[in-house]
Amino acid sequence: MSRSPVVSVLRSAAIVLAAATVTVAVTACGSGKPSSAAAASPSSGASASSAASPAAAAQPGIVAVTSAGALVTLNPSTGVVAQTLVPSGVIGDEVSVAPSGLVYFAVQNGCTNTIEDVPVGGGSVTVIGPGSVPAVSPDGTKLAYASQPSLTIGCVPNTTDMTTLYQVNIRTLSSGSTISLPPVPASQDTGLPEPITHLSWAADNQYLAVSIGQVEDNEGWDVALVNTGQAQYYLTGTGVTSVPVTGNPTPKQSYLYEGVYMPNGDLFVSRACCAGIPPQNTSQLLWEVNTTGVLVHQVAIGFANLVHGSLDVSSDGQWLLYLAGTDLYVSESGATPTELTTGLIAAAWASLG
Repeated sequence: MSRSPVVSVLRSAAIVLAAATVTVAVTACGSGKPSSAAAASPSSGASASSAASPAAAAQPGIVAVTSAGALVTLNPSTGVVAQTLVPSGVIGDEVSVAPSGLVYFAVQNGCTNTIEDVPVGGGSVTVIGPGSVPAVSPDGTKLAYASQPSLTIGCVPNTTDMTTLYQVNIRTLSSGSTISLPPVPASQDTGLPEPITHLSWAADNQYLAVSIGQVEDNEGWDVALVNTGQAQYYLTGTGVTSVPVTGNPTPKQSYLYEGVYMPNGDLFVSRACCAGIPPQNTSQLLWEVNTTGVLVHQVAIGFANLVHGSLDVSSDGQWLLYLAGTDLYVSESGATPTELTTGLIAAAWASLG
């Protein structure tokens, strides 16, 4: 198993939603959705130093995708739409903004997903090519994206081996040259898809966090850390490690729904619990963890009945955001998040310069 300058992790299986209450902080009764997400202290022995900021950082802009499929910019203070960049057809749960100000996003046309870009200030749209969940590297030189079939009604491919249809692609934007990583070697192919739900670059522009969705029977969830300079696959082999689930509630029955890199090499993750069919959705935690999965700081206790995704961290590490269902929450320096707006399926920081 490989080790990277910023990544040293163990492989861990991840599982699905359900049981176990959390002993820190609160949610409202009745609907299961509190008026705001609650922050809590780290578990015993964990360091909360990363949660503190010596000075307030200027809040960057926000790009988002509405539930109606419009790509927009938001007023970061009020959550009100400031400008519509693309009026319709944009999909979630990921948009990504380059240092140059180009916004990368995916649109759906029938059974095909296509990646496009547009200036954050508005302008002409450029088609990049087939793909979804685009993530531009911090230096703006590379674009990671997924190639995978749409599994909506009428679009499911007629094949018994779905694995071959899934790839993580790394495109050098200046030349267009692209490397493609399948999930596993042919000898390990089970025929089951390993869906790619989110991608996130480390600050070194080489390591990529690949969030994996449900495979079958509420199993398969994972966050794989991929050395794009070494790896031949996105789930296994040289240059690939997996972030284990630790802490409470029961790690053996919990999983990481999504994970993104922070500038310091830690990860901002959405941790869910617990196993069971059907899932019972009793614990959703927003954590900063190190790459061995150990809790550094608890940002929030989420809502047990909502999916928490579209995670993003500002380029300076001071601002976090995520969606709880379609509600956008923002946290400064790891403090208690506040709800900014609703009606979204994706969001990202738009730090320029």
